[in-house]
Amino acid sequence: MHTATQSLLAQFADAFPRSAQRQTHVARAPGRVNLIGEHTDYNEGFVLPGAIAFETRVACSPNDSGQLTMRSLQQKHEFNFAIDDPAPLPRRDWTDYVRGVLIELRRSGSAIGGADLLIDGRVPMNAGLSSSAALEIATALALLEASQTAFPPVELARLCQRAENNFVGARCGIMDQFSSVSGRAGHAILLDCRSLQATYVPLSENVEIVICNTMVKHSVAAGEYNRRRAECDECVRFFRSKGLEIASLRDLSEQEFTSYGSGLPEVLFRRCRHVLTENSRVTLAAAALEHEDLAIAGRLMYESHASLRDDYEVSCPELNLMVDLAKNVPGIYGSRMTGGGFGGCTVSLVAHDAVEGFKNEVARKYEDATRIQPEIYVTTLVDGAGREK
Repeated sequence: MHTATQSLLAQFADAFPRSAQRQTHVARAPGRVNLIGEHTDYNEGFVLPGAIAFETRVACSPNDSGQLTMRSLQQKHEFNFAIDDPAPLPRRDWTDYVRGVLIELRRSGSAIGGADLLIDGRVPMNAGLSSSAALEIATALALLEASQTAFPPVELARLCQRAENNFVGARCGIMDQFSSVSGRAGHAILLDCRSLQATYVPLSENVEIVICNTMVKHSVAAGEYNRRRAECDECVRFFRSKGLEIASLRDLSEQEFTSYGSGLPEVLFRRCRHVLTENSRVTLAAAALEHEDLAIAGRLMYESHASLRDDYEVSCPELNLMVDLAKNVPGIYGSRMTGGGFGGCTVSLVAHDAVEGFKNEVARKYEDATRIQPEIYVTTLVDGAGREK
């Protein structure tokens, strides 16, 4: 048993001594890093993420109270919610992710009863590494195990996406939840976000994934994310008005974009251009990694960042600085922002023997420029979520 699981079980017994006398179930779910393919998942396009070695664990035991009682090792307070609340309202905090999962599980017909939950979230928050998806998936698995119910992995990912869309109010695509459920050690996932067909792409043993946390998250992030989704929907309506039978921007060809795109408002033209070019970059990057052509994969990462900065406008000065600093360090192949944007992290592919120098130089120069001390993580790609007890 993993030492983190053993520690969580011991703390669960202290927090919920009565429940601990019953069988306690533990589930784990990883965060994710997206190597390339940003803001394409909700356009039914292509992404290239992987599950990372930062995980959330949830310990769960049934109770007879009709209440969901939850605590987090990273928070101070205990929260209680009625299982059968007919009109649940969001609190606009981290508990909404748990409650959203509970609501969707019960809507699906799962016999989820009262339970005590203790959560250990070790995915960095507000960093674009899918701490929310890890919490959703781990919670769902723990509650399902406690109720002796199972879901196929893809359906579990869809359910948790609905929880975030419907209760939390974030119009996220499927990438984060799918990555957390379906990761494979040593591999990125080339995911078609329409069919959910996944192809596993091995990552060269000669390269490391280095994540640089800018330690900023600008307040506009959530609203601007939903705004970008609305802008993409508006683009689809425009092209349909021209007689094109498209369900999403994924269906738009470059020729059609060239023929009709000039009629779009300038901002929407750039949003659309990003989605089209980013989908192309994803498939090219996957092929490059398959053939261990790290130079091409890295160049595509830089191009992706430029498109996110200029066309989709979801970067920020701190992310741009972090990428610019990375470009000038020996051993770097490529770097880009990862996640929804407006702060959070960059992801870089760095030669194995250059990692320590990369970390030291980027951290020093970033802090000199911003007076912010970054966090830098070297991570591996890991297997997806599972039950541990």
